[in-house]
Amino acid sequence: MSLKEIVRQLRVSRNTVREVIKQQGKVPPSTRRDKIRIDAELLDRLHQRCDGFVQRIHEILVEEEGIQVKYSTLTRMLRGLGIGKQKQTRCDRVPDKPGAEFQHDTSPHEIKLAGIATRLIASLMYLRYSKRRHLKFYRVFNRFKMKCFLHEGLMHWGHAAPECIIDNTNLARLRGTGRNAVMVPEMAAFSHQYGFKFVCHAVKHSNRKAGEERSFYTVETNFFPGRTFESLEDLNRQAFEWATVRMYNRPTDTGLIPAKAFEYERAYLIELPCHLPAPYLIHERGTDQYGYVAFDGNYFWVPGTDRNKLKMLEYGDRLKIYLNREDSVEYRLPADGIKNQRFSPEGMPPPRYQPRNRKRPTEEEEKRLRALSPVVAGYLDFVLKGAGGVQRHRFIRELFALSGRMPDSVFLQAIERAQRYQITSMETVERIALLQMTQDVPRLPLVEVDEAYLDREAYLEGSLTDAPDLSIYDQLLEDDDE
Repeated sequence: MSLKEIVRQLRVSRNTVREVIKQQGKVPPSTRRDKIRIDAELLDRLHQRCDGFVQRIHEILVEEEGIQVKYSTLTRMLRGLGIGKQKQTRCDRVPDKPGAEFQHDTSPHEIKLAGIATRLIASLMYLRYSKRRHLKFYRVFNRFKMKCFLHEGLMHWGHAAPECIIDNTNLARLRGTGRNAVMVPEMAAFSHQYGFKFVCHAVKHSNRKAGEERSFYTVETNFFPGRTFESLEDLNRQAFEWATVRMYNRPTDTGLIPAKAFEYERAYLIELPCHLPAPYLIHERGTDQYGYVAFDGNYFWVPGTDRNKLKMLEYGDRLKIYLNREDSVEYRLPADGIKNQRFSPEGMPPPRYQPRNRKRPTEEEEKRLRALSPVVAGYLDFVLKGAGGVQRHRFIRELFALSGRMPDSVFLQAIERAQRYQITSMETVERIALLQMTQDVPRLPLVEVDEAYLDREAYLEGSLTDAPDLSIYDQLLEDDDE
């Protein structure tokens, strides 16, 4: 085009067009001309003198050197001269290649379960190319939980990538950091079964797994808002549906649909065999005389009469019990929060006896006693302050039983008097309650007896007969005593 035609179409001046043509389309580098110049040696000297605190350097320049410079200008000068702590360079950019890697990380969250704020740990696995996720929450996250989570997620996908990018967590790393990290032999052997290896990113380079970090932000802004959770099982059920159904079929900001991208990436991933064994922990236990074995605060019944040592294999969701190297029984692990309960195999009648060492909590009895009156609550605080274990539970049970044997008014008077005199003996409390009952009951009036019955004909006739045999009643009294 001619110069005139370019000016007409772009609607700019001829001088501007001539200048751009002269520069051949390249933007010339702009050089900043500072109005305030400060000697570099002075800045370096002040930086050493003030131990790198820029605010103090700024005060000295203004107050002692008489240089009126703004704080932002001073910090820019220090960065330009390379003085002080420099900003860390970002990590290397890694292209998105199908089947190259997946990422794993954890993050703590405070979530309301049935209206109660609970601190939980979110574990999230992220397939980088296809953006596929797997999410689950735990109360405690250790090495065994990490293996269970990875097994569950990878078996759900059916495929694995050759590398798993993690941070420098001690759950998988033995020593070293970044590329020099050495993995725990247990975790290295675990990953070898699935065809991948753990790779730690460099320290403070968490953006190496930016997709994983962004996924946690999506959990906070898309999964938590507007949802309520009744229990940990309910939370994990909704998290599984959200990660594997909703987000799996939802387009990302770039229009990528993880379900379709995974179908393409499947050919580049490592296909996993369906017979891979789930990770487990081995526990050795013994049964009591009633056939119960204790595990994680609950009691599981083992069929048979043999009381030899047995082995328990704890999986992520179930418990298998082996007796004499034979699979004896299998149980599903109880729901979160269930403790002090007994379990028996399905399809079999429940055992006749209770476990020997089963705990008998008194939370419900204590709750009802405290609801009677603040006087009872204060007395319980005084008595239970130094009591513990069996002594605590026994006192609460006996006090609760005493409250049911008398009116509430008499019971409250007895408790108030026991607290006044700092009585902690249950026998003394019972005597106080008995005294309160006898004091409050009015005495019956004396009955007037007419002594003339001695002269009655019926009385005189009866006095001539034999005395009745009352020994049968004595026998009944002896039976009652027994």
